[in-house]
Amino acid sequence: MSVIVTDTGFSADTWDRGYTDLAELPANDTPCCVDLPSDADPAGLANRMSEIEMIRVDFPSSADGRGFTIARRLRLMGFTGRLRAKGHVLADQYAMARRSGFDEVEIDDALAARQPEDQWRARADWKANDYQARLRG
Repeated sequence: MSVIVTDTGFSADTWDRGYTDLAELPANDTPCCVDLPSDADPAGLANRMSEIEMIRVDFPSSADGRGFTIARRLRLMGFTGRLRAKGHVLADQYAMARRSGFDEVEIDDALAARQPEDQWRARADWKANDYQARLRG
């Protein structure tokens, strides 16, 4: 099972439309939702972004921050759909996930048990906890 984390806390995953792996994208068809591995180059989706409803970016390890860069690039490229981080994202990384462009985080039940909802909600005010803004004054 998966748990979806948003600014309001934990919820069940209601997405039922599936995902297409980036490597399996048909050349002439645009799926509604795409799974991107952490080593993907999102530039390959540039001509299809307006058709894609959701992109889910994999985080194979909490020490692998490439997904944050992918999210930022997707937003700078104009992606306005739903953007989800999936995998080993920790509660301490939630604010960074939101600042880089993710709308939500998908974690497994085991991580949700180790890092309960209150730990995630403590970081839900991600706009206020920006150290760069504090440094700028």
